[in-house]
Amino acid sequence: MAIFIIKVTTNKEDRALELISDKVHKKELNVYSLARPHGLRGYIFLEAEDRESAEEAAYNLPYVKGIIGKTVTYEEIKNMIEPVLEEINIEKGDIVEIIGEPFKKEKAKVARIDKNKGEAVVTLLAAVVPIPVTVKLDNVKVIRREKEEGEEDEEPADGEPIEKKDEVEAETPLGDAPEIKQEDEGSSGLLIPEDY
Repeated sequence: MAIFIIKVTTNKEDRALELISDKVHKKELNVYSLARPHGLRGYIFLEAEDRESAEEAAYNLPYVKGIIGKTVTYEEIKNMIEPVLEEINIEKGDIVEIIGEPFKKEKAKVARIDKNKGEAVVTLLAAVVPIPVTVKLDNVKVIRREKEEGEEDEEPADGEPIEKKDEVEAETPLGDAPEIKQEDEGSSGLLIPEDY
């Protein structure tokens, strides 16, 4: 038993895997497993009894370019096939970018997280009506925290929020306009002189 690397057309890995799988089932070949590791483009792993079975499974199929001469051991490809459990650092309220289909590159706000299922319920920011969408946690990446670690909301004692200068300028169409100052204490504050 050996593991073979099959070279396929980039971005057609899934289709090539389906075609090989269909051929293996129809011809009842001695192929035990097929794998398309996440993130590995242009290659599929095929575990077969011998080289003849692997070659027959991949022979004359669209998107399949051929078998790479050298076989590999499971230990050599283990890190590509076995998922690595890592601490998920996504919290409710975070702004995330979806990196998996069908909402790829969409920005969303996290509404709820289910770490046991490895899923998050998010609402798309570009949507007119906020519709909850469930996505896998490995299909999102945090782009902004609702509240950064150690950051406190700045509020004065009377409860009124402090206006931030850059926020005001962004909302004001003439943010770079010069300030109008009163010349002296006795003027009425009008822009037109009183003796006009």
